[in-house]
Amino acid sequence: MRNAIMAILTVGGLAAIGTAPAEAVGTRYPFCITGPEQPGLSNCTFISYEQCQATASGRRLWCVENPYFVDESAPPRTSGRRLPPALPPPPGYRTY
Repeated sequence: MRNAIMAILTVGGLAAIGTAPAEAVGTRYPFCITGPEQPGLSNCTFISYEQCQATASGRRLWCVENPYFVDESAPPRTSGRRLPPALPPPPGYRTY
């Protein structure tokens, strides 16, 4: 009996190692539909605002931007901070 339990635990552990982690739902799409029927950010499956609006039309729903969406094709954002100007060389420093 003890060997059977160990075998089952070993097989289960090996199966868990081979699985990939699940992605967060809806992080690939820029717009979400929300309202009483769809609370929170439970339905973030819209590529365009117009597509979201068409689905929400005639219902008590509205569209919002997905705060977790990261556009892979957009250039990375910079902080907007500039580097300080370069300091002059110390006295007696020779440049060749």
